[in-house]
Amino acid sequence: MEAMIERCAGLDVHQETVVACVLFGPLDKKPKPSIETFSTTTTGLLALSDWLATLQVSDVVMESTGVYWKPIWNILEGSFHLVLANARHVKNVPGRKTDVKDAEWLAKLLRCGLIESNFVPPEDIRDLRDLTRYRKKLIHHRTSEQNRIHKILQDANIKLTIRSIRHFWCIGTPYP
Repeated sequence: MEAMIERCAGLDVHQETVVACVLFGPLDKKPKPSIETFSTTTTGLLALSDWLATLQVSDVVMESTGVYWKPIWNILEGSFHLVLANARHVKNVPGRKTDVKDAEWLAKLLRCGLIESNFVPPEDIRDLRDLTRYRKKLIHHRTSEQNRIHKILQDANIKLTIRSIRHFWCIGTPYP
């Protein structure tokens, strides 16, 4: 595999920790690894960012498993060229796995330019997506509660229409 990036990092992200492996050195020689573990608190992620900056890392890769990558992305976004890799595309060979080996494998793949980045929208679009998803969830919960109230009233032989229940729910006064 031919190296393309002099200083890069692979991050193995978990809920409470991030294992970072930085590979650096001339492109024509075997890179030197430097490995550290950081917590996923804001303080730990800022320490990760500072550590990567002191090692003059230009590119950082992490897997897109779950939602654990999001806080790390938010902290590192302005300072480094970030690559979010699909876990299925960067799967390591079967065998004994460790966090250090995973981070080193990601860094090796990135150094050779073998990782295709997933699309991550800009921050304002990500925020808008979060808000619209939350709104959709609230509307779903509201509709579920309206239906539950309607069922309770029907069981008690109280005949109200869904329209009057929705009006009461939204306005707080009975429908005329």
